[in-house]
Amino acid sequence: MTDMDRDESKEPAATEASGGAGGAGADDGVGGAGKVGGASAEGGEESLSTSKKIREFLESATESIIFASRWVLAPVFLGLVIALVAVMVNFIYQLVLYIPEFPTMTVDDIAASVLSLIDLALLGNLLLIVVFSGYENFVSKINPAMDHEDRPEWMGTLDFSGLKIKIVGSIVAISLVELLQDFIHMAESHSVDAEYEIWRVVLHLTFVISGTLFAVMDYVAEKRHEVMPNHGKDENPPDDPECEDEGQD
Repeated sequence: MTDMDRDESKEPAATEASGGAGGAGADDGVGGAGKVGGASAEGGEESLSTSKKIREFLESATESIIFASRWVLAPVFLGLVIALVAVMVNFIYQLVLYIPEFPTMTVDDIAASVLSLIDLALLGNLLLIVVFSGYENFVSKINPAMDHEDRPEWMGTLDFSGLKIKIVGSIVAISLVELLQDFIHMAESHSVDAEYEIWRVVLHLTFVISGTLFAVMDYVAEKRHEVMPNHGKDENPPDDPECEDEGQD
């Protein structure tokens, strides 16, 4: 074999070796690009997951703070309890003053004294209703009263709408008692301040009209809630046998 034949036989082998190396390099390039793309996708998913967790944490923390803000009202209701104690002290004070004078009082004087005590009692009832219902509606349930035998029937069932009606009704009753006291004092003193009493009557009528309007608005709202669930529904649904019979007829 000559030297020329040997060189020709080596050239195909070198060509195959270079082709194999080039193919291997191409495969490595494709594999490397796939690995880079997969790493970037995983990094994007991790960043999205982290941002979602941060958003959920901020949302949960904000809602927890807002929900816990109801306890800001707790000192307000405790203050109303102190006001209830003040009403009780004033009631006892006036009662102690009236008892020695009862034997010498006229009927009008006794009526005026009793009406002033009734006025304080109604005010105490109003404070108690606001404390109980307001605390249960806006702060928390009163656990010690859950199974207590002296628990009032309206506790836990008086919503904000009913609370408004109770408050307005108590205010109307207090205004009526004070107006009756004024007429009793006028009958005793035989003097009438017409302008003052007219404004008292107007104020009392305003309370009455306001309470009536509150009741009417609540009644309309309740009727609307009863009608809304059935709004948009067919009176005779397609699956109704009566409707099918009418269609066949």
